[in-house]
Amino acid sequence: MTSRIPRDSRLRLVRPRPLAAAPRAMNQRRPRRTAPHPPEGTPARSELAGMARSGLAGAARVARWADAALGPGRDAATADGKATLSDATAARAARELGLTVDRVRADWDTARLAGLVEVHGGSARPGWRLRAWDRDDSAVLRGWVALFDAWSLAHPEPAGHEPAAVAEVVSAMPQVLSFLQLSAGPVPVAQLLDLLQQRVTELRTERCEIPYGPRPEPVPQPRPDDTTALAPLLDWALHALASVGALTCGDGQATLTPLGSWAVWVKLEQICVAAQSPAGNIEQSAEDMLRGCAQLRPNAARAEYRAWLAARPVGSAVTELLAAARGEDALLRGLAFEALRVVGAPAEPDVRAVLEEPTLRPYALLWLAEHDGADPEDAHAVLTRHEATWLWVDTAAAVADHGEAPLLVRHLESAVQPTVPALLDEVRAVGHPRTVQVLVALAAAHPDPALAKAVRRAAFQVHTGGS
Repeated sequence: MTSRIPRDSRLRLVRPRPLAAAPRAMNQRRPRRTAPHPPEGTPARSELAGMARSGLAGAARVARWADAALGPGRDAATADGKATLSDATAARAARELGLTVDRVRADWDTARLAGLVEVHGGSARPGWRLRAWDRDDSAVLRGWVALFDAWSLAHPEPAGHEPAAVAEVVSAMPQVLSFLQLSAGPVPVAQLLDLLQQRVTELRTERCEIPYGPRPEPVPQPRPDDTTALAPLLDWALHALASVGALTCGDGQATLTPLGSWAVWVKLEQICVAAQSPAGNIEQSAEDMLRGCAQLRPNAARAEYRAWLAARPVGSAVTELLAAARGEDALLRGLAFEALRVVGAPAEPDVRAVLEEPTLRPYALLWLAEHDGADPEDAHAVLTRHEATWLWVDTAAAVADHGEAPLLVRHLESAVQPTVPALLDEVRAVGHPRTVQVLVALAAAHPDPALAKAVRRAAFQVHTGGS
């Protein structure tokens, strides 16, 4: 049969639109369905967050150390600008934290994958999740889910296996995890191996393309024993998932942890783990007000912005909104500039003043273009290719943190690059601190195994600093 998966990796051509409009599109959703309840026996969110905090305690400790020791104006985190710790920095952290160098490096990598620390050139700074670590259970759980999505990067794959075989196992593991979640208890590894072999066979069948017209009967060809070949890869996958706290292995069986079971259920239900809108937005700080407006439709959000702005002087309100935009949460960055659009002309001097800040420059350029009369559908033309790509990654980070998986897949359509390979090349080069998390989330969400494999490879190359 012919493949159900498109083989052309070109992005579909769509009407150009400003990339900053993506946060607005996030709010234009169908009416919400009643939130489903997790399976019976699932711990409360506060308990799950406590488990995540415990499992990521080492990563949080290293991230806090990096905040104090490697921030702007202090020692460099790396000697070559890559995200891996330099030998001198790792040795210093080991001395000051009382850990081994290997433990420091492992916790550093975990902190990066969980979004607890971000590297900008030679400096490190805490991610927004670390800022909210002690007070926001949702931020903690989103950090753990980001690490869960990146399990294949968290543990070295076994040597001597073809990259294609490794990619097949990574693509097949969601079904294995779903089976573990539905089993709600220990499952023999031999049974998981049978399931993995079936799923890998299905993936190969889906990729098979047979030309039209008469063709000879296929001649069976000998091939290696798939079970023998897949066994070490399954063992790697299970131990990698165990290393992030998603399951436990022992006595020839695997069992999902409560966190792993909950995360798989979340994926199956395609719901997002996001903070609830706080009450009383008008009296809140700019950051909390924007969080409260995140789930509102555009018209309702603009009404909230107007009411919030009316309750305080314009100058201090603009300053507060720009401070929120400088934070680590990309969604708040986009929403802050939406609120600044409501402010209008009085905000122009302050918006122009942030043009030299790389994080805010693309948003400020779009704001100024629209303020000067450009059609919002055409304002993106003022951005350079580099700025447009940076903004695409920033918006994707907002979708990954706060949106649903299908929305992240649709976000591909807003890229300026004509093909996925071109997009991945430029995304890797743009240097956004959330690049790895965005690519891992996109690979986990995309239904095309071939495209997901390419995205995972790009995430791995960014993570390791390779090419």
